[in-house]
Amino acid sequence: MALHVIVGTGPVGTATARLLAERGEQVRVLSRRGAGPEHPGIERVAADAADADRLTTLASGAQVLYNCANPAYHRWPIDWPPLAAALLTAAERSGAVLATVGNLYGYGPVDGPMTEQTPAAAAGIKGRVRNQMWADALVAHEAGRVRVTEVRGSDYLGVNGTSLAMMVLPRVLAGQRVVLPVDWDAPHTWTYIPDVARTLVAAATDPRAWGRAWHVPSTPAVPMRELATRAAALAGAPAPKLTRMPYPMLWLGGLINPLARELRETAYQFDRPFLMDSTAASAALGIEATPLDAALTETVAGLRH
Repeated sequence: MALHVIVGTGPVGTATARLLAERGEQVRVLSRRGAGPEHPGIERVAADAADADRLTTLASGAQVLYNCANPAYHRWPIDWPPLAAALLTAAERSGAVLATVGNLYGYGPVDGPMTEQTPAAAAGIKGRVRNQMWADALVAHEAGRVRVTEVRGSDYLGVNGTSLAMMVLPRVLAGQRVVLPVDWDAPHTWTYIPDVARTLVAAATDPRAWGRAWHVPSTPAVPMRELATRAAALAGAPAPKLTRMPYPMLWLGGLINPLARELRETAYQFDRPFLMDSTAASAALGIEATPLDAALTETVAGLRH
């Protein structure tokens, strides 16, 4: 039984903690308030993960240190650099593998499916922040100071997620109209949260996966309209009512709403096909994506509960 230390109690951190605990591993979950899933195999600790000394102490003896943190969207340039630096320092001092949950922001707008070899060409602030974090981790890895890996998913599907799907589906199941700056018919890759956890643990514990990033195995892309229609059918809800908001309204909303302001930078992800290729992880790590209908069934059940 190995010790696994997880920073962050959001959807992925929680799913990862439960997955490891159910496998009989020793799990320590860190958050500012000491929150986290309740399980006999999970120890919940209140800590500031940006404190490298405190984090090093808590990661001492750990096999893996998982970065599942997610600072407030509008505070990424402020909160991520010290947090990422502390995680890297703690991994180096403790000898734990540093396994980070990333995303696709670092690629920026692209034509065609994104692979792990797609250039990290993001011009936006959030994409540059994520790219710098990964570049720093790779420098340390290549110098032999630490072992690192990163898994990247597309928009999350699953209960308690904070992605576009989880903004839309609760309203669809309630029979409400949804108005967002989205091309409802553009193909889009969706990543199921439990698949993120499975990929993260697999990459963290397999030496062949260290020193590079991996895309979480995800099902073939479907438009948001199709996703909403299938979810409504599963729930016995009315057909979804989806309206596209003009981009200028999003821009104006950003004048008073911090989240809307930050969404300007990533609006490209929802006005054209947004496709992620995850065949490399499936082949190397032996993980297959959960079928979309199974993921939707679980998600709908959780939302209705």
